[in-house]
Amino acid sequence: MTFERDNIAAMDGYVSGEQPNDPNTTKLNTNENPYPPTPATGKAIAAFNVDRLRRYPPPDADGFRDTAAALHKIDRDNIIVTRGGDELLRLMITTFVDPGEAIGVTEPTYSLYPVLARIQNCPITRVPLQDDWKPPENFASSLNDAGVKVTFLVNPHAPSGVLLEHSQIADIAAELNGVLLLDEAYVDFIDPEKKYDSIPLIRDFDNIVILRTLSKGYSLAGLRFGYGVGPEQLILPMLRKTRDSYNIDWLSQDVATAALQEQAYAKDTWSKVRRERVKLVDDLTRMGFSIVPSETNFLLATVPLPLTAQMLYLTLKKQGILVRYFDDQGLDDKLRITIGTPPQNSRLVAAIAEQLS
Repeated sequence: MTFERDNIAAMDGYVSGEQPNDPNTTKLNTNENPYPPTPATGKAIAAFNVDRLRRYPPPDADGFRDTAAALHKIDRDNIIVTRGGDELLRLMITTFVDPGEAIGVTEPTYSLYPVLARIQNCPITRVPLQDDWKPPENFASSLNDAGVKVTFLVNPHAPSGVLLEHSQIADIAAELNGVLLLDEAYVDFIDPEKKYDSIPLIRDFDNIVILRTLSKGYSLAGLRFGYGVGPEQLILPMLRKTRDSYNIDWLSQDVATAALQEQAYAKDTWSKVRRERVKLVDDLTRMGFSIVPSETNFLLATVPLPLTAQMLYLTLKKQGILVRYFDDQGLDDKLRITIGTPPQNSRLVAAIAEQLS
């Protein structure tokens, strides 16, 4: 006998990347920043007074919200703090979508979106990407025709790393009848010469919320800290009605605020990742891989024959090098490879070269 709701019993859960216990594993499978968090975060932890844990934390994390608001040149009421970016994704569905109403995504996309939709018992409208990994011109109209209430769009895209320009996002938001969640988990790794900045969109459109996370750019994946940026009429229902009470603890608020305040250090790690990204693209291309142009801290690489992606993934795993393999149509000849440190990337390249030889 089962007590699960029927839709929960019928669904599969989210499958995360492998998390090895062996410290000697070269872990290039879950898009973590390979560099340590800012020194300010360590100081915040060391200075934390455990006596504060007797009391509930600030319910809205206003200290962090003020810091983020100053960084983005917006108001505090345009920001909601969440337990990782994933909590914001769940809030977008539970706040704005009734069970039975549709969720829109690209195909392929971040695999958690469909899982969250199924939990809410919402049908999923998938719009296939073009060969350049960008949405087709009829993207918004297709979602409107399906009655989609919330659309999840990750930019730069996962798993390809392709970036949509500010103007393309604006065109989609302008045409959509529902709410657009712009997932910018990897925004910090975009080349500054692109001059990408989506924050002004929240002033131009009343139907867009932007997801930011400290997991990638600020090396705080283990902290689980994210935030949303949007017009007040979208932020306040989540902040005041559907968010968990006291969702962010004292220590997390202190650490995240310290991280956001030390921009120079964080930007230096982003620059290092971008330099290694260029080098790894060159190395893999010389070995016959086809690489999708990426503005993230990972690459989507088509594996050259006679190897297969699954074969190479398993071989690397035996050697203590983890990359991500997706057994899905359109991705099963590719590996997603996180950009590591120079020694990690050199180890990967040497192992691949050995297999190809």
